[in-house]
Amino acid sequence: MIPVPSGVRIWIATGHTDMRRGMRSLALQVQQSFGRDPFAGDLYIFRGRRGDLCKIIWHDGVGMSLYAN
Repeated sequence: MIPVPSGVRIWIATGHTDMRRGMRSLALQVQQSFGRDPFAGDLYIFRGRRGDLCKIIWHDGVGMSLYAN
């Protein structure tokens, strides 16, 4: 379980995302698509074309994490 502090915003990307992308390119997509800072502590969720995989990036104040499910 991810211990997410209260007050953290969750942003969900619409459409599909290339699931070959890694942490850096997803963070760049956050900057370009959302116009947000990926290091601000919010969760960003991306979904693959088939819908069977999602990736979450989150900066917890110490470092960036990439979760895949």
